[in-house]
Parts: sequence; C-alpha cells; structure tokens
Amino acid sequence: MLRNYLKVALRALLKNKAYSFINIVGLATGMAVTMLIGLWIWDELTFDRYHKNYDRIAQVMLHQTWDGHKGTQTAVPVPLHKELKAKYSDFKYVVPSSWNFEHILSYKDKKFRKRGSYMGPDAPDMLSLNMLKGTGKGLLDPHSILLSESVAKALFGDEDPINKVIRTDNKTEVKVTGVYEDLPANSELAELSHIMPWNLYVIVESWVKNSETEWHNNSFQTFAMLQPQADFDQVSAKIKNVVLNHDPKDQAKPEVFLHPMAKWHLYSEFKEGVITGGRVEFVWLFGIIGGFVLLLACINFMNLSTARSEKRAREVGVRKAIGSLRQQLISQFLSESILVTLFAFVLSIFLVEACLPWFNELSAKKLTLPWQNPVFWIIGLSFTLFTGFLAGSYPAFYLSSFEPVKVLKGTFRVGRYASLPRKVLVVLQFTVSVTLIIGTIAVFRQIQFAKERPIGYTRDGLVQIDMNTEEISKNYEAFKTELLGSGVVASVAKSSGPITDLWSNQVGFDWKGKDPNKQALFGVVAVSADFGKTMGLQFVQGRDFSASFATDSAGLVVNEAAAAYIGKKNLVGETIKWNGKDYTVLGIIKNVVMNSPYKPVDPTILTFRPGWSNVITMRIEPSVSTSRALAKIEEIYKKHDPGAPFEYKFSSEEYGRKFASEERVGKLATFFAILAIFISCLGLFGLASFVAEQRIKEIGVRKVLGASVFNLWGLLSKDFVMLVLVSLLFSIPIAWYAMSRWLERYEYHSSLNWWIFAAAGAGALAITLATVSYQAISAAMMNPVKSLKTE
Repeated sequence: MLRNYLKVALRALLKNKAYSFINIVGLATGMAVTMLIGLWIWDELTFDRYHKNYDRIAQVMLHQTWDGHKGTQTAVPVPLHKELKAKYSDFKYVVPSSWNFEHILSYKDKKFRKRGSYMGPDAPDMLSLNMLKGTGKGLLDPHSILLSESVAKALFGDEDPINKVIRTDNKTEVKVTGVYEDLPANSELAELSHIMPWNLYVIVESWVKNSETEWHNNSFQTFAMLQPQADFDQVSAKIKNVVLNHDPKDQAKPEVFLHPMAKWHLYSEFKEGVITGGRVEFVWLFGIIGGFVLLLACINFMNLSTARSEKRAREVGVRKAIGSLRQQLISQFLSESILVTLFAFVLSIFLVEACLPWFNELSAKKLTLPWQNPVFWIIGLSFTLFTGFLAGSYPAFYLSSFEPVKVLKGTFRVGRYASLPRKVLVVLQFTVSVTLIIGTIAVFRQIQFAKERPIGYTRDGLVQIDMNTEEISKNYEAFKTELLGSGVVASVAKSSGPITDLWSNQVGFDWKGKDPNKQALFGVVAVSADFGKTMGLQFVQGRDFSASFATDSAGLVVNEAAAAYIGKKNLVGETIKWNGKDYTVLGIIKNVVMNSPYKPVDPTILTFRPGWSNVITMRIEPSVSTSRALAKIEEIYKKHDPGAPFEYKFSSEEYGRKFASEERVGKLATFFAILAIFISCLGLFGLASFVAEQRIKEIGVRKVLGASVFNLWGLLSKDFVMLVLVSLLFSIPIAWYAMSRWLERYEYHSSLNWWIFAAAGAGALAITLATVSYQAISAAMMNPVKSLKTE
C-alpha cells in the first residue's frame, strides 16, 4: 500500500513540475532557515557546557545602591575570596582572578599579545580544563604559566613546551607547567589563552598586594564552585553582607551574591538588582522567526494544493467510487506531502552547508552540521515528518472531503468560499513578512540613531596602544617627543583607560553645599597633559591640563553630567574634595560617550595623574596617510620598546564594536526577512499562475470585447493587492507594539516614525505587483483564439 502511495505521489510531482518546484524550493528554504536558527539556538543554549561543573560554578558579584538606585557589577574586592573560602563550607573552590587582558608572551624571537588572566591555583579544576600536557597544579608555583594548545603551538611549534621558560610583559620569566585544550567558541572564557598564578600577580604588581586588605577596592573578579548539595540562592543569602560587615557605615550597602555560570550568557542584564534578561531575548526572537518562516513555506504548500483541488477532484471521485475510504485518501495525500518534504529536506541540507560559512561570519559563530551525530538525523527526520504532516494536513483533509457523486456527474463546484482559507493564509504570510521588514528597518534606524549621537570627541585619526611593558612606561617622554617630531603625529597623551571605555568609578567626593544624601559616584580617568587636545574634547568652560602648570596635579576636569550632578553653574575655579584632599576644577567638557551609546553619559572626572596610565593615544596628522603614519609609529615604538610586538587599535573601530550586537541582530533579521518575502512571493507566483490558468477563457472573452492589457493586468492583480493591504492592517500594529517594546530596552533610542510603516507597506505592495505581474501580463497578452478553443 505504501509503495503504491509513493508511486502515485511521485507521478503527481512529475506531472506538475512547476508546482512541484515551487513547493520543494519553498519548503527547502523554510527548512534551511529553521535548521540554521536551530543550530544557532542550540549553540546559545549550550554555552559554557564545556565546563563539566558549569551547573555549580558562579561568579561572585555585588549589588550597590547609589542615590536610591541599585546597580550590579562583576568587580569585587580582593579579600573577599579569602573570607569566602575560610568561613563558608558551601564552597568547594573560590578562585580570585584578574581581568582577561592582553599580555605579551615572548620566547626567543617570537612575541605575541594574547588575552589571559592571573587566577588562583584551583582554576583548572574548577573550569575542568582538559590538560593535554603537564598539570593544572603547576599554578601552585608562583613563577609558572598554563598555555592553551594554540598559543603553545604558536610559541614552540613542534617542541615540547613543558618546562620551557618564557617572558611575560617583558619583565617576568615563567615556566610552562601545562598545556590545556583551547576552550570552545561557545564559552564565556573562550579567549582565555593563558593562565598565570594569582600569587605572581601579587608579587609583580605592588598595587595588587596593597589591595589584599582593601575592602573598598572593587577592581578584581572572583569565581566560585559550590559543593554538590549547595544551592546558589541559599548561599547568596548567607554571604550577602560579607563586604558590608567590614564597614557597616558604607553608604553603598554592598550586597554579595552568586551569578551562576548557567546564566552568564543568556541572563546577563540587571536592573535595580534583578535579572531582566539578556541574550535569551534573541533566542526567543529567532526561535519565533524560524517557526514563522517554516510556517510560510508550509502555507505555500497548502495554498497550491488546495488551489489545484478542481484538477484532482475527478481523481478523488473515482477513488471513492471504487471503494477508497477517506482515511486511505488522507494517507495518499499525506504521503505526497511527506515525499515533497523529504526532497525539500535533502535540498535544505545542501543549502545549509552552502550558507554556513557566510552565516557563521554574520552571526560571529562557529557552527557546523553534526553529520556523525545520530541525534541530528533523528531530529532532522522527525522534523521532516512533522513538517510534512503540517504542510499536508489541510490539503489532505480538504481534498478527501469531496463527494464522488457530484464530482463524477460534473456538478461539483468548489464554492464561493473555497478560496477563503487560501486568502487567509496569504494574509498571514504577508503579515509575518511585513512585520519582519518593519522590524529590520527599526533595528537599523536605532543603530544609526546611536551612531549619529554626539560623542564629545573626534575619533577619526585616533590610534591607541596598550602599555603592557615597563619599557614603554619609562621611555614615554622620549617616545612622545620623537613621535611629535616625526611629522606624522599631531598630538600624544596617555591615560588610565581608552577613550572608548570607562574602567573606573570612584567615591569620596565632597564639595561646598553638597546634599548629604548624595553619594557622589563618579567615573574617573587619569590622564596626562594635552589629553583634551589629543582626543579633541570640547571645552564648555575652562581649559585642558597642561605641563606648563605645576598646580595642575591638584586640578580636575569634569564633564557636563558631573557638573549637573554637582549642581553649580560656574564650577570652574571651585574646590572639590576627593578623599580629603582639595582639587580645583580647571574646566568643563561636553559629555563624552565612553560606555554604551544607548545609555546616558556617566558623571565623569578627569584627573592629572600620568603615573596611572595604561594606554597611549595619538592623533595622526590629517595630511598624512594612515599607512605611512603607522609605519613611522611602529619604527619609533620598536626603538623605545624593542621587546614588545607593535599592535594598535583605531578608536573609531573600538567605538564601532559597541554596535556589533545590534548590527548582528539587524543583519540576521534582514536575512530572515528577505527569505520570508522570497517564500511568500514564491507562493504568490504559483497562485497567480493558477488563477491565470483558471480564468484563461474569461481573459480571452474580455480581450475579444476590447479589454486592454492594462485592464486585464489590473483585474488579475487586484485580488492579491487587496490581500496585502489587509495584511498591513494586522502587521503594522503588531510591528509597532513589538518594536516599541524592543526600543524601550534602550534609554537612548529612536522613534517609530510613520514613514517606516509606509515604506514597508509600499515595499510589500511593489514586491507583490512585481511577483504577480509576470503571470498577469503573460495571460493578458495570450492570443484569445487559443484560449477560447474548446477541448
């Protein structure tokens, strides 16, 4: 029986090649999109599962309250890890960690900048690193280092790296005691290319040693792993006041809590101390889009199958007349649907494989099809059967319901409302498609809106270099002098952090007339002379720091947000106390966007402390080509720091990274919107050709009676245009609601102007007309003599 069903189904497909092509290509496209989204979602949901104990690992974090608002941060004080380990038995491991910054690794003539951290000795066991050589216990030796496999290969080639000595940051020699497998891309610690002992950090950095007893210096990270029976919420409640107990008068009321690794990737956004979401929103978004795109493809199959019902009515009548049961007919039509979806599944596999490199680049992933995983094939075939049943269910039940007597007597008519379900499904298709178009426009408009926001400095031509070594710090003045004399650099300055990020927030500020209820948390950037000139800061009042004034070491420059917070109109010349010391305000600058371009600018203070510097920033002369300038800068840099590789970053590119997540979402949404439109138009093309074929005699009569091609085109296109107009009535309010909610996530956001909806609607209408016009005009131009001939 099944063999007969498949044989008949194959004949039906070969008999109607055009409709079969549309069905298979439409379904394959929908299935390919769903498969790509499925791979993307699986990658997101399995983040950090490489670490065997991921369900017991957490980051120790802090809530702090400032001016009535609770903020959340990953930075914690150093002594916290010792107290947690010593006083709470719920923890198996508590691991202190630096930030994952770039460090210079040198071996013979090879030098690389790689991201790595100083971590406690239990880190390899906690993270369940797969040690390929040596042992993770090597971190017990303060002058050791663990390397990832790729870094070990880059440094040593085929040599055995164990016990080899390398230099870090041109100042410390360490011995390689272990090599671990590279962490996968879907790990939050994927860029952890090397680990150095925490005790080495304490030895080489005096400020870290001084921080070991400072409970107010939140400059470090701490990770922990619980005992098997411990609960995150219960342990968080126990340790909540650990920091506060060391200073009950702390106005910030710090609250310690555990943020589980299982939530790091998907639930990373906090508001007023409560998790409000994160990338999980994208998982839901793309999951819904994938479902709808597949539904669009299934709708095409349903529409084309029911539209051709009259063609198959006689077949149903004959089958019923010779004894076929309705259940058998349903099985027949479902087998046809499943055969189509099997062909579509095979095609979709090839489409996914062809698109994966491009899709990976677009989504910043490293996805692959798991060819050898039986679960993939079980899910794929189950997915195919489900799609086949979904796509073929309505046609099967609809076609099998025809009455054989009426069909065979020639009195069968599909009825005036027979096309209603098809029209409803077309409306649904374009509702989804237009909603995606509006969403895509809104996303890119929001990105552009943020990009055009005044940022308070001139980023073009700015080049920044990290100060990883002592040599460049000692030789800074000579390096600066030679750069300025080279003719390729207009100005140079150094600072504690890049202009594109705010690394430090400080308290302890006071001024005359200060509200005692204000807690005064300011972002702080330590800078050298001419910082404002180099960055192109815009001074509203006062002046920049200058090496000509020795008193500038006791001066401050504040941004407009800080001046507004302080609440004085003429702040220049006023005195501000910071940790009991008097500072004079030298100038006020326009707000500089250093953190998120979608949020208000933080009140920020610049302080003249060249010794705190970590970054050198220089402005290239506008008249000099970038390539020539960089070559000269590299030459001078290697002269003053020969042991370090010359690596630089453009401030404009670093600022552009702030939009990477939204741009990625926008590009993916565009991709899905285009495919949704393609699938919808594919169905429209099939329906238009069927309608034109069905009304061929009517068109011939009208043409004989004098109807023009334009009249006939309008006649055949009118119904489809009306369906799209109806879909706009649904898609516009849905898109407005969804995108309004999405934009509310950003404090600094664009508005949903009327033209966005008008443009999307006009685009949908234009695409519809372009799709149906070919069939309509072809039918209208046909010779009426041929169309009016009887069989």
